[in-house]
Amino acid sequence: MKKIMAIGEALIDFIPAQDGSYMPHLGGAPCNVAGAYVKLGGQATLLTQLGDDLFGQRIRKELIETGIDVSALPMTKEAKTSLAFVGLSDNGQRTFSFYRNPGADMLYSEENITDDLFINNYALHFCSVSLVDCPMKQAHTKAIETALKHGQIISFDPNVRLMLWDDHDKLKQVIWDYVPYAHILKIADEELEFICDTDNPKEAAEKLLTGNVQLVLVTCGADGVYAFTKNTQAYTESMKVNAIDTTGAGDGFIGSFLYQCACKDIHDFNALSSDELEIMLRKSSIFAGESVTKHGAISSYPTTLSEDNE
Repeated sequence: MKKIMAIGEALIDFIPAQDGSYMPHLGGAPCNVAGAYVKLGGQATLLTQLGDDLFGQRIRKELIETGIDVSALPMTKEAKTSLAFVGLSDNGQRTFSFYRNPGADMLYSEENITDDLFINNYALHFCSVSLVDCPMKQAHTKAIETALKHGQIISFDPNVRLMLWDDHDKLKQVIWDYVPYAHILKIADEELEFICDTDNPKEAAEKLLTGNVQLVLVTCGADGVYAFTKNTQAYTESMKVNAIDTTGAGDGFIGSFLYQCACKDIHDFNALSSDELEIMLRKSSIFAGESVTKHGAISSYPTTLSEDNE
């Protein structure tokens, strides 16, 4: 099976413990997606940069232990490793405070993107967190262009983090600038209104099915997940679980979904039937549902993928 690549931030998520302290966990949405793919048995390369500091060294060690390829991951003394402090509500929903101005990941250069990285690669996944004006944004553009040149799938999760942008209109514009490059879009329901000016998944999908976009996935937390192509749509309910920490649940969903796609080497999502999509949604929904019953992201992901995960 072909590998995937994820480009963007790798950081430490500090997640609150019951005693009021914070527990450090490996995090960053692209990192989580790569981790989900690897924990299911695939291979994934992370395109990012870490600070040559204690946090960066810890992340690099954990990435290697997880099985994520770090051959395209330099360390730098020019900036510190990015950090995120996570606030959790009673139902496990999150708020974030980021420390990365700039973070080492933001200084990752397009010079690090080389053709050989894309050998035997199925998909490239990215988010909007690293699309602020910095060298990492140019690296994203080059990586996307290179993946498309090699006929590979582009997966985009906007992963809206308003606190990272002084100008929210600019964030919205940047998201729409990159939407047409993607074949798969994964969007959380609470992001629909900001991005599409509607909170209706079907209406939003009709706007998002533009350019290269063949498949729109709308995750609605406990209310299930929708899939839309130009030819069909599908829906599945979410697992009923006691959510402790939803950090990385959406990343686990798309990481496990990409794993299913790579196993089947899918390149034409318009050819999928509603029944086929529903089965894939169900498997990834269960994967994400299991993850929210534990703290952290990658550390909470299961290592099997089936309709009942037995």
